[in-house]
Amino acid sequence: MRIRGNGTPNQPGRVKHRGLWHLYEVPARRRGAVALALAVPLLLTFAACGSRDTDASQPSASYSSNRADDAKAQLFTVPQEQMAHVQIVPVMITQLPRVLRLTGTVAYNSFQTTPVITQVNGPVTRIMAVPGQMVQAGQPLLYVSSPDYAQLRSSYLKAQDAFQLAEKNQARAQDLYEHHAIAEADLLQAQTTRDQSKADLQAAVHALKVLGVTRLESLTADSALPEVPVFAPITGEVVDRQAAPGQVVQAGATQIFTISNLSTVWVLANVYERDLGFVHVGDVVAIQSDAYPETFRGRISYTAAALDPASRTLQVRIDARNPGGKLKKDMYVTAVVDAGEIPNALTVPDSAVLRNSENQPFVYIAENEPGQFGQRLVTLGESQDGKTQILSGLRAGERVVADGSLFLQFANSFQR
Repeated sequence: MRIRGNGTPNQPGRVKHRGLWHLYEVPARRRGAVALALAVPLLLTFAACGSRDTDASQPSASYSSNRADDAKAQLFTVPQEQMAHVQIVPVMITQLPRVLRLTGTVAYNSFQTTPVITQVNGPVTRIMAVPGQMVQAGQPLLYVSSPDYAQLRSSYLKAQDAFQLAEKNQARAQDLYEHHAIAEADLLQAQTTRDQSKADLQAAVHALKVLGVTRLESLTADSALPEVPVFAPITGEVVDRQAAPGQVVQAGATQIFTISNLSTVWVLANVYERDLGFVHVGDVVAIQSDAYPETFRGRISYTAAALDPASRTLQVRIDARNPGGKLKKDMYVTAVVDAGEIPNALTVPDSAVLRNSENQPFVYIAENEPGQFGQRLVTLGESQDGKTQILSGLRAGERVVADGSLFLQFANSFQR
């Protein structure tokens, strides 16, 4: 509002209101009162307009009503004639078996697995075994043409001949001494020569045994090739071959085969820190694999001394029977451990648990009004014998939808 002039005959007053100028004249004694009377209603009008503009810009009342509408929108109603499709059960408190499902991988049983390492230098001449072949302890796996072996074999044959000769000389000297044909000193000399040749023979035999040669009776001077066999140290299956014909191997350094007894294997499983109190050495374990329908049996034989700092899990070793060799190295398996019972567990039927578009588990709660339901997010625990443990989100005695929860999910989405 704008006022110009004092409203006298010489200077009529003008008042601008809502974009229009209005003229007025008042006596001098009433000019102040009239101006005040005109100004107050106009100020009140403008204040009211401003108040309405301010109220319109504030969302408080509409926000609270929207929140109430949203809360009500989470509930939906199913007609009474369709309630026959819905089964409502209470949340129960029960004893639930505690079952741990541990992820693991298959490994060779290190106590029944050994690398085969040659003890001689030289090129490989013949290979007698291939991966997948069953071998017996002492069976030749390959042959190496080794000059070291040739020299040791020659030393052995010489020591053997020298010992046989010394033994005969000692026996003849003993006979001559008994018939007083030689002096006692000659007999003692023959015995000393025999003992020295025997020591040389024993040293040559020991050197050959270090190379893995145990069948000394087969060593003769007629053997043409200086080949030394490398024997299988244990009975089992050849699971790896790392040598090729013509490859030069080094004594004590080159691994040529790996042999493992696959009748048993190890399963290396990981236990979360929260479950450590339920896992013990000696626990029976059922091992399941996606590759086979049957279940393999095992037993926990060792628990590691420290956790993996990255995954915060503890590795346990399970000795598992492996009929038919079906469990292969590095195969992923699941180790199922029976770890007692969960007391006072809140449970609902498995059919009551659904998942939303964000893969969050939820159940349908039956409200007090007949046919009215709402969703409730829950946290799941164990699932055994058709029952699922609820860790949070429900209380004992609340009513949830079991059979027919999928029907409610469809009805809810249709109403929305």
